[in-house]
Amino acid sequence: MALRDSFHSRIGFVLAAAGSAIGLGNIWGFPTNAANNGGGAFLFVYLVVTFLLAIPALYAEIYIGNQAQKNPVSALGEACSERMPKVGRLAGKIGLVGAIMMLSFYTIVAGWMLSHSFAGFTALFGLSEVSSWLASDSTLRNILFTPIFIILGAAIIHQGVHKGIEKWSSRLMPILLIMLICLIIYILQQDGAVEGLKQYLIPDFSRVTEPKLIISAMGQAFFSLSIGVGGMMIYGSYMAKDKDIGKLVFSIGALDTLIAFLAGLLIIPALYVAQHAGQEVFAGDNLIGEGQLIFNILPTLFSTMGDVGLFVSAAFFALLSIAALTSTISSTEVPVSYLVEEKSMSRPKATWLISAIVLTASMTLVAFFDVLFGLVIQGLTTILQPLSCLFYFIVVGWIWNRGNKLKDQSVIANRPYLKYWGNYLQYVCPLLLLLVFYNVALA
Repeated sequence: MALRDSFHSRIGFVLAAAGSAIGLGNIWGFPTNAANNGGGAFLFVYLVVTFLLAIPALYAEIYIGNQAQKNPVSALGEACSERMPKVGRLAGKIGLVGAIMMLSFYTIVAGWMLSHSFAGFTALFGLSEVSSWLASDSTLRNILFTPIFIILGAAIIHQGVHKGIEKWSSRLMPILLIMLICLIIYILQQDGAVEGLKQYLIPDFSRVTEPKLIISAMGQAFFSLSIGVGGMMIYGSYMAKDKDIGKLVFSIGALDTLIAFLAGLLIIPALYVAQHAGQEVFAGDNLIGEGQLIFNILPTLFSTMGDVGLFVSAAFFALLSIAALTSTISSTEVPVSYLVEEKSMSRPKATWLISAIVLTASMTLVAFFDVLFGLVIQGLTTILQPLSCLFYFIVVGWIWNRGNKLKDQSVIANRPYLKYWGNYLQYVCPLLLLLVFYNVALA
């Protein structure tokens, strides 16, 4: 049996895992949710949920993969082997389905980002008709750009973990961060930005107990960290066993939260800048067009900057395309690793087979967009991902004994803090998740 590929450095793992976490969930989804749920109130609840639930769930997922050194189906089957191996493997396979679900809509949205980036570039060369079509919302555009993005991701995945995922994540992530900061500096100098900053940074604490806001914040935290579908589990398995998972998880969580915060710092003030310029942005408390507003408002805002605005527009949507690419890599790796390790399929063949399945699923969403698109996103982020994280807590805290260092008394004796951390994962995290579901059910 061939040796498994792996990450060759700590920083490579952190950047790849952060690249998985940092994507459209942060830069597209987070600001949209924040704007629709009270701005600062949503940010406050998001930070609390991230600290209390999402980062522990990230730890549990990476920890299971790292200890097993296997794909998610095998890793969960092994962790549950003493009591319920079939349940563990079933949960792993549900994660495979979740990864396909995520990719099915993610690649469509990523295609929007790519086409808008091209729209900026073509406008620079005076191709106004082409630019206008690229920036328009059409089924034909989705049919053309979704496959382009799927092929880009597959081209990286089939190169392997070190030569593909690690190398490209290490290149793309720093570029993303630099571009984001530069855009924030520009937007914050515009008229109306201060009002957006106040809305974003000053919470209305009377709203922080709203069930809709809490479930949105929880779904956003799990979605933006890419947990609950096995992507972080497979990345954990590619890291040398028994590394300091706690420090790695904190690094990933901190970087992901920083990017989400910065995305809000860019987009929410930008919405108020657009509103100050006379554009209609809100209908009551909600954004007009929800997530589509980014594509309706921001290009118009950029166009007011003259030729410089074309560069800014192209750079902004290129940034979103980079963020999307680093995220789709990990989700694609989940089913690819399963086929390579359990079905003895070559990596190139597995990669292109999964890409074909994702393309079929994406085209189905395109064909029935109004019915399926929002339904798939809601089902994944507010049901499947939280339930998967609840299962990870149960596995680490209640089911998995043999090989689980959080239950090994000889290990705990040398590192007493593991006892308290293990108890938090075992008792507190499942209880908090169940309380959230209970409050939502009552609402």
